[in-house]
Amino acid sequence: MKVGVLALQGAFIEHEKKLRALGAETVEVRLPSDLEGLDGLIMPGGESTTIGKLAVQYGLIEPLRAFAQNKPTWGTCAGMIFLAKDIGIDRQPILGLMDITVNRNAFGRQVDSFEVDLSVSVLGDAPFHAVFIRAPVVTGVGEGVNVLATLDDGRIVAAQSGHLLATAFHPELTADNRFHKYFLNIIGQKPA
Repeated sequence: MKVGVLALQGAFIEHEKKLRALGAETVEVRLPSDLEGLDGLIMPGGESTTIGKLAVQYGLIEPLRAFAQNKPTWGTCAGMIFLAKDIGIDRQPILGLMDITVNRNAFGRQVDSFEVDLSVSVLGDAPFHAVFIRAPVVTGVGEGVNVLATLDDGRIVAAQSGHLLATAFHPELTADNRFHKYFLNIIGQKPA
């Protein structure tokens, strides 16, 4: 299995380490040609405005959009913002593929970052320890979007729509590899 990690900015190396530990081959995606032959793609956390600007600069917006329409794609934190259909502003490049509305920096500044244990039924009974860093939150979901995890107050922090996965937190920054296994299972279920 060959999985790309968008490597323009952000926590891409941590995702690569998780994937390699699970037996997947990884490719750093910086140019459209890097998408060739990939079975899936992770768009990591980082700074969503910077990721969008760099994707435009390197001619990646349309190739990423075409890829994610057909192949499993997972956006974490900034990657979730980049994957969403609506982020409340129109001056930032996004792919607009997953029918979710996202509020960027929903929890405040860097000093407001936090960690919490989440119930995520698709991962089993044990809670998933989630790391939120200047995290977004999903404020609305469209038809066909399944909510995978919420905070105690009901705010949505993980969702899936078919082969598209989005998490507001950083699974790559924990010792728990269940979300990466879950994504590899999505890739394994998607016909080539």
